[in-house]
Amino acid sequence: MSTRLASHAGSWYSDDADRLDQQLAGWLKKARIESSEGEICPIDGLRAIIAPHAGYSYSGPTAGYAYTCIDPDQYKRVFILGPSHHYYLPTCALSRCAKYETPLGDLVVDQEVNKALSKTGQFEQMTQSADEDEHSLEMHLPYVYKVFENHQDRITVVPILIGALSEAKEQHYGKLLAPYLEDPQNLFIVSSDFCHWGSRFDYTYYSDDQGAVTTSLSQKGGKKGFSPPDSQRKIYESIQALDHEGMQQISLKDHAGFARYLAQTKNTICGRHPIGVLLAGLKVLDEGTGGGDVAESGSGQQKRMHHRIQFVRYAQSSQ
Repeated sequence: MSTRLASHAGSWYSDDADRLDQQLAGWLKKARIESSEGEICPIDGLRAIIAPHAGYSYSGPTAGYAYTCIDPDQYKRVFILGPSHHYYLPTCALSRCAKYETPLGDLVVDQEVNKALSKTGQFEQMTQSADEDEHSLEMHLPYVYKVFENHQDRITVVPILIGALSEAKEQHYGKLLAPYLEDPQNLFIVSSDFCHWGSRFDYTYYSDDQGAVTTSLSQKGGKKGFSPPDSQRKIYESIQALDHEGMQQISLKDHAGFARYLAQTKNTICGRHPIGVLLAGLKVLDEGTGGGDVAESGSGQQKRMHHRIQFVRYAQSSQ
């Protein structure tokens, strides 16, 4: 089996191991010092994080606030759920590779779990070229290696590419993965940026101070930059309000509410389907309604549990 190359190193993030290590260490240290929500980090019993996957010059410092919540002593396996950007995928897909390369060192793919998931018949297999084209999984690998740098002898990863799923399919995959989400030795990383705004993304949603909405702001003189209606609210403030509305639905663990929010606003949250799968899995555990069809993961019957979702950092690449 082959090794997935760190195809975005040297462009989306540094390919120099020493420089990358220093950057990651600095962002983690800064996040620990400046925790915006007063959490005591690392967080005991942490089950999952949601963190961005843009280039590190944009998202690296923000991702540190999620990764500093992790206690590496608690886990032996890391699931990474990322959206498919480059090819249409109606289901979910697993990696064919044995290892994932990072400039800091290689991460080992958990073949036992891959085999168990594959046996369900619900997962496709990524080609290596499709695997290496996708950045939503790769951008988390250096952080995973850094956080678990003293545990590389026992930590494995399970990369899962999440396709364009319906709400019902999100529920289906959430149920399949619920037994793994229940296991305290597993950590889930959900890869998602939030609003992508502007003509490049064909998305110019804007709401003014009174909540009036327009989705077709005009560009000034046909050039770069948009002119909002007469209002005190700047465009970046409208984007922040839009994102926080979605974050509220996620914090409430309201899978159906999050789906309605996306249908109403069309917010370009690229990891909406991985987030939906996480919310669906948490619902299974919170309601104690039983897990999926993976015999190797346990009995398939969960205890009723209670989970809390709290956002610890919000930032924008540019105002």
